[in-house]
Amino acid sequence: MARAHRRYWRFNVALIAVLMTIGFIVSFGLPLVAQRFEHIRVAGFPLPFYFGAQGAILVYIALILVYIVLMQIADARLLRAARSERGDAA
Repeated sequence: MARAHRRYWRFNVALIAVLMTIGFIVSFGLPLVAQRFEHIRVAGFPLPFYFGAQGAILVYIALILVYIVLMQIADARLLRAARSERGDAA
């Protein structure tokens, strides 16, 4: 079971690192290059306006949903490992 727990936490930490990196890029990297897209207009507004006003929020919501789904899968895997270990011991 210790091995299953280590795998679970390794996956959890790696997932958090990837999702936080994406969040960092959206929060700090995208605004740095947003001026290059100023000439593109959507409904009369420059594209960087949408990056900041709506795009970033949608990305953050998507990151939360991805974390929830992937951790539910990881939780189910850990539960199966615990059940199989208990079944072997009985």
